[in-house]
Amino acid sequence: MNVFFTVDVEVWCDGWNDLDSRFPEAFQRYIYGPTSKGRYGLPHIVDVLNQHGLNGVFFVEPLFASRFGIQPLQEIVGLLNDAGQEIQLHMHTEWVDESRQPLLQDTSKKRQHMRYFTRDEQTTLVGHGLRLLDEAGAAETNAFRAGSFAFNADTLVALANNNVSFDSSYNASMFGPDSGVLPGTTLLNPTECDGVFEYPMTVFDDGTGSLRHAQVGACSYGEMVGLLRQALDAGLDSFVILFHNFELLNQAKQRKDDVVVRRFHKLCAFLDRHRDVFDTRGFKGLTPVTSAAQGKPLSSPIWKTGIRMAEQIYRRRFS
Repeated sequence: MNVFFTVDVEVWCDGWNDLDSRFPEAFQRYIYGPTSKGRYGLPHIVDVLNQHGLNGVFFVEPLFASRFGIQPLQEIVGLLNDAGQEIQLHMHTEWVDESRQPLLQDTSKKRQHMRYFTRDEQTTLVGHGLRLLDEAGAAETNAFRAGSFAFNADTLVALANNNVSFDSSYNASMFGPDSGVLPGTTLLNPTECDGVFEYPMTVFDDGTGSLRHAQVGACSYGEMVGLLRQALDAGLDSFVILFHNFELLNQAKQRKDDVVVRRFHKLCAFLDRHRDVFDTRGFKGLTPVTSAAQGKPLSSPIWKTGIRMAEQIYRRRFS
């Protein structure tokens, strides 16, 4: 089974005031994650993946470079290229109105989500994002994820217009069902839509009656391993995991989150031990296997949900 260990790489200044003075410190904090016990940002993530011989998919957000210049983006891309990890396109459109040069005709207000832009505007933005990644040294980008998973059917057309073959923006636990992509169908497995192959986030029923996506910082190790095994037994082609470059840090981004650090290391070791059945890979060179049948979401027992909730209480109190 293909396992896509996807990492959304983003930089935030924790507000929109005094961006230029706040950005250098924010870049260091979000990308390198310095703490008193070492760095727990992007370099740590790629080091652990490489120690276990695992391939990640790093969806890199480039629009911030329209404000701060290409050098910081080159630093991120260089770090990932040196590690031999795959780089793909991620976009948070909150940066559009912060650009030094207008990216669109209408930049009069902040539009938080990709879905708030017209099809033509989205086509332009995807093209700009691709050019920024290319200028920074990322080659052959062929996959995309919208910021906050907030895409719509026009996004897929915009991707096709820019020769991007894969999308991983559909999240059935968030904006997916009202995206306009195959209305009336909840996407759980890879599907071709408007000439683009959609690889939706893996979601599961956690026993509380709601869907949850498979995110390292939001699922216990036991939940994640159980879901991987369940997907394998069900004969699924793909399993899509979410992570972020800052997810090993506490909410204040000042200290490492010991629970998530242990969880991440254990998950990588598990995937390493079972590489005969779990193939961590990216979208470059991928021959898509799609299915019209979507079936039911994976499920996890309520007792595992209880363990995760106990971990979350511990994290809030001690991280």
